[in-house]
Amino acid sequence: MATDACVSKKAGAMALTAVAAMSLTSIPAHARPHRPPGRHPAVAALLRPDRPVRRRLPRGLSALAWTVADADTGRVLAARNPHRQLAPASTLKTLFAVTVLPKFSAGHVRQVSSADLDGLGTGSSVVGVRQGGRYRVSDLWYGVFLRSGNDAVHVLASMNGGWSATAREMQQTARRLGAHDTMVKSPDGYDAPGQVSSAYDLTVFARAGLANADFARYCSTARARFPAAGGATTEIENTNRMLVGSHGLSRYPGIVGVKNGYTSKAGNTLIAAARRNGHTLIATVLNPQSGEVNGVYKEAGALLDWGFRNADEAEPVNRS
Repeated sequence: MATDACVSKKAGAMALTAVAAMSLTSIPAHARPHRPPGRHPAVAALLRPDRPVRRRLPRGLSALAWTVADADTGRVLAARNPHRQLAPASTLKTLFAVTVLPKFSAGHVRQVSSADLDGLGTGSSVVGVRQGGRYRVSDLWYGVFLRSGNDAVHVLASMNGGWSATAREMQQTARRLGAHDTMVKSPDGYDAPGQVSSAYDLTVFARAGLANADFARYCSTARARFPAAGGATTEIENTNRMLVGSHGLSRYPGIVGVKNGYTSKAGNTLIAAARRNGHTLIATVLNPQSGEVNGVYKEAGALLDWGFRNADEAEPVNRS
């Protein structure tokens, strides 16, 4: 993979496009509510041309789209099809959490009604929320992040004014954050006509989420206790194999979350953040095509490894 890039100025804006469908952009640090749909922020980073990159991009990257970015600065170190609109599966729960999590205290208790669980999709991933059960908000968020529980999402959305209202609010949050590739139809990420996001937008959501201490705690938890029948609790384990170290994978060094997903339409999707050597990086990988077991985790790990080796080679080009 070539590492040269050309930079040009037009109408006072900086833009950069690298070879082989690679583009480097910047993840916004604040809302850009007035930017027209379909247009994205000017480039804010490139690999320094005066210092050779220590390692070329990993071989075998088969995902339809991916990004690797610095969570602290927002710089995108490398990307492929970052704005391609694809089904996100449960990685969209990051936007749900960014939108809803700040509204309810962790200790607030909800007694679940039948209406709270209306519309739960057939075959949805669930954590085991029961009608009539009493759950702290923190229990529900552990259910969302660890087990990708669409039942827990339904309850929290009901608390937030309902399913449709929450989808609309998530859409507004996405636009406020400068994420213009995302169309929200189902807050839990369950496949729905017209529901799409992108590697770029999902990285935006993860970055915004990690700035919230509660989000960071939930998304980094490997195991937790969840209420069961009769006042008992049961242990639930995170389905993110990169975080837990399961199904033939080792726990990724420095991993801090964020969220994995799968549907038949989206394939395997993953947002993975890790912290090493003074850098926090986010790798977002959508729908690997290799068919390899644990492919989405392996590709994310390879991108993070590459990013940690090359993070210091990235330098902002529009400093104003």
